[in-house]
This record gives sequence, C-alpha cells and structure tokens, in this order.
Amino acid sequence: MTRLEVFSGILSNRPAMNPDFYNWNRVKLRYCDGGSFMGDSIYRNSSSVLHFSGQRIWDAIITDLLKKGLAKAEKVLLSGCSAGSLATFFHCDNLKERLGGTATVKCLSDAGFFLDLSNISGNNTIRQFFSSLVSLQGVQKNLNIDCLNSTDYPYLCFFPQYALPNIRAPFFILNSAYDVYQFHHIFVPPSSDPRGQWSRCKSDPGACSTSQIATLQDLRRAMLTSLKQFEREREAGMFINSCFAHCQSELQDTWFAPNSPSIHNKKIAEVVGDWYFERSAAKEIDCPYPCDSTCRNLIPSDQDGISGARRGPKFSGFNIFPKMIVYLYILLIASQLILAHG
Repeated sequence: MTRLEVFSGILSNRPAMNPDFYNWNRVKLRYCDGGSFMGDSIYRNSSSVLHFSGQRIWDAIITDLLKKGLAKAEKVLLSGCSAGSLATFFHCDNLKERLGGTATVKCLSDAGFFLDLSNISGNNTIRQFFSSLVSLQGVQKNLNIDCLNSTDYPYLCFFPQYALPNIRAPFFILNSAYDVYQFHHIFVPPSSDPRGQWSRCKSDPGACSTSQIATLQDLRRAMLTSLKQFEREREAGMFINSCFAHCQSELQDTWFAPNSPSIHNKKIAEVVGDWYFERSAAKEIDCPYPCDSTCRNLIPSDQDGISGARRGPKFSGFNIFPKMIVYLYILLIASQLILAHG
C-alpha cells in the first residue's frame, strides 16, 4: 500500500494542467465492496461468510466529510472512473440531498456508462453479471425507487442507461464510444471469441479488419442510442470520443495537455468546465473511428481485466470546503467478483 497518492488530471492542483478545478479541495475515495458503494448484505455458504457493506461505507465517509467541512461547501463535483464512475449514478442525488440544497452539486461519470448489450455471439453476459451482483450484495433496496417501479427486473436499474433518467442533479457523461473495457469484456469477451480471432484487434485497433471495424461501430451506435434522451436535456453534458480508452479524466495526457484528445478543438477539461460553470453548450460527440487524429488509444496490457489500479487510500481534511471534488476511483474486475459469488 503506497503512502503517497498522485493527484493528476481533474485532481491536479496546477492551473496549467487543470484550469477550472486546480484550487478545489479534493478527496479520493477507495473501497473494497465490489459493488460501487451499493452493497448491504451478508452472504453465507458452508465454508465462508462474506459481508458487503458498500452503502454503509459510503454513508460513513460522507458523514465524516460533512464534519470536516463538506457541510460548508458551495460547489461540489462528484466524479469517478470505471466502477467508481458507475457509483456516481447511484449516489449523485443522495449527496445533493445530504448537503441540504445549499450547495451546487453536479456529477461526472468517466467510463462508467456500462451498456446493457449483447456480445458478438448474441449472449448478454453483462446482464447475468449485474443480476448476480445485485442479488449477492443486496443492492436492490438501495436502487432508485422510480427506476425500480418502471421494471420487473431490479438489476436493470444497475445499468446507467436506465438509472440516468431518474437523476435530478446535473450530470456529465465522459466516455469513449469504443470503451476498451466494454470492448474487451462485454462486447467481445473471451467466451465469444474462442479461436482468438479478435486478439490482434484488441491489442491494436489499427490491426482490426474491415469487418471487425464494422462490428465495432455497433458498440458506438448502442452507446449513442442509449444517450439520445439524455442529450436533449438542458443541464446535460457530454464528451463521447472515438478513442480506445477507459478512464480519461484522471490521466493528465487525456484530461488537459497540448496533445490531449479533442472534439471540435475542445479538450475534455474545457468541455467539462464549460458544463459545470454554464459558460456554453457542452455536448460533444466525435465522428466514428478512425477519423479522430487526436486520440491517445490506451490499451491495457492485461487482457483479462483492467489492471494497474493505484493502491492505498488517501484522505485529506480541510477546515473550509468552498469548492470540492469527491472522486471515486474504483475498478470493477468482473472475473474476480464472479469467482467470489461462486
């Protein structure tokens, strides 16, 4: 466990690297419940007992931060990466309510828009996974009641596309249309490619065949279709680029640097700032791959999961919280959680 956590990108305190949020108080939350701070159950079998307490951990952390000065906040941004980003969909309105309506609370999801999507062989494995997760961790009681009332399948409310219409606070979606995690583990998981015909394409998008590129456009279309209603909302913000990446807000090279990815000559940090401070319209959708020459494709070396998570919690206490970013950095590794369930 490292003692020092590097804050970069949206968490940087350098104005040249993070022009709109550099002087904000920043808190990064880490967790171990495997369910985006939503679990609340005890699982027992003949050999083990598992306690899932993500919701209680979230409640305890926010209670602690309120005592340390969060209650005095005037502006708050709740954000995160991957499954931490997924958590923003579930806790955005809760954070706003706990601040009593006195603060401007907005939320940003970075690489958390996990799609309800069948893979290339026609199987919807992500539904099976989310259904098991919701059941195992007792998540249903913490899901949005309006979403639950709209479906006979509670686990669907764990998908952002069904949770998003019920969120009242202003929301921003930052995602690659070819999100590398979803590409590798949801759209083309190993089980759908037993002969490894997608291996080279996964490692290098430039090695994808014409037919594979055409198939990948289905992933992009599914994401844009799921965001159509959200795109029409006045307070919504979007940056959907065509880079092969997963999480772009905490990496300096993708957040705000001379060669950062851009859409219509605007970098991610600039569009997010325009949205939060309501300076101008902040809805950017890229052209289909491979048209964007500004992309920095970030392909993980670990083909079995998104690896390289930074280790160790780092909490900072402040006397006054005029402006604050609460950042949830959480990586969801499906194979590990399925193994735990089994």
